Amino acid sequence: MSKRIVILGAGESGVGSAILAQKNGANVFVSDFGMIKEKYKKKLNDYKILWEEGKHTEDLILNAHEIIKSPGIPEKVAIVQLAIKKGISVISEIEYATRYTNAFKICITGSNGKTTTATLIHHILKNVGLNVGLAGNVGQSWAFQVAEMDFEYYVIELSSFQLDGMYDFKADIAILMNITPDHLDRYEGMSGYTDSKFRIIQNQTEKDVFIYCADDEITKSEITKREIKAKQLPFSLNQKFVEGAYKENKNLKIKYQSNELTMSINDLALKGQHNTYNSMAAGIAAQVLKIRKEDIRESLSNFHGVEHRLEPVLKVHGIEFINDSKATNVNSTWYALESMSNNLIWIAGGIDKGNDYSILEDLVRKKAKAIICLGTDNAKIHKAFGHIVDTIIDVQSASEAVKTAYYLARKGDSVLLSPACASFDLFDNYEDRGNQFKQAVREL
Repeated sequence: MSKRIVILGAGESGVGSAILAQKNGANVFVSDFGMIKEKYKKKLNDYKILWEEGKHTEDLILNAHEIIKSPGIPEKVAIVQLAIKKGISVISEIEYATRYTNAFKICITGSNGKTTTATLIHHILKNVGLNVGLAGNVGQSWAFQVAEMDFEYYVIELSSFQLDGMYDFKADIAILMNITPDHLDRYEGMSGYTDSKFRIIQNQTEKDVFIYCADDEITKSEITKREIKAKQLPFSLNQKFVEGAYKENKNLKIKYQSNELTMSINDLALKGQHNTYNSMAAGIAAQVLKIRKEDIRESLSNFHGVEHRLEPVLKVHGIEFINDSKATNVNSTWYALESMSNNLIWIAGGIDKGNDYSILEDLVRKKAKAIICLGTDNAKIHKAFGHIVDTIIDVQSASEAVKTAYYLARKGDSVLLSPACASFDLFDNYEDRGNQFKQAVREL
């Protein structure tokens, strides 16, 4: 009798898992408590996979041998709790997919910078002709790629939610960019969130590599408390290492074993302090993979960046519009504001994840002449910045936000969408929010 696999959630992760499970001979059923997008319904139908939407039918779910849960579904959801009580194994897509590939895995997590770093590493590897896929929290699901493609290397961006459902999974190279407050609405304080991030090094051995930011206080503190078997390679803007990456004057230095790469910070394609960290992490990973120094330099200097991350959109009558929709937490927005010049119209808001806006106060005081709140509940933003910024306006759509910003801005000003919040109150996801913003700018 074939194994019964039930997938909870029919988004990118869930549908990819369903396809991989079916390919491996399982009896597959997909259940989504919400409505399934048409493109995913078509995919499930094309593969003749049974599904339901708008409900979780217990009789069809709790007879599973194993449940693969999409990362967006919290463990406290009733159907998940029922499955756990019944002794059914509940895992993530990443945990399931790892059973069916022997590819080399470079895995990146962190509160900020993980998408840029993952995409940059993928860019380096692809440029030198390696057979590499980009997966996880970006692009096509890893399970789908394992099912339908045959990559020898995977660069996998991992959110804390994805890491939570992983048990036997092991990263060959694990990269931890930083740990700052995020998703505190789902975790009981910082310790739970921190533990999730450190799951990226679980199961690593002496043969594996752990790359981390030595300037991040939480990471630094946690490393002293944990048993880490993998080879540790730190990166920093403030201190030097025998092995790892650091800044010396205006140069970036990356050292691994007997190789040393030196490159001017000015030659990096990605500007700003946060992007120097991203380039360091990517450069170390490339050195570990024995990619030639000339190729690493070339890739670090010609990378085009990530959509929705400090992405210039257009200049309209001397007003620059910038899309940073991917900034879904306060720390990401801090980096965005820090990189802006003065005379800024800042578009913020969405679903608050337990945000503490106090770290933004100085930057907002210096740079923002107005704030536009794009969300259904903007009370916390008004409370945090009402005493600093005279003009704070509530809007309910990307189009209204762009038109209001355009009205408030003058030639030489910048309009920055950097929400510091999740997008699900008014948009499907951060990509939808960013795309609607860009479309509205084009329509001015």
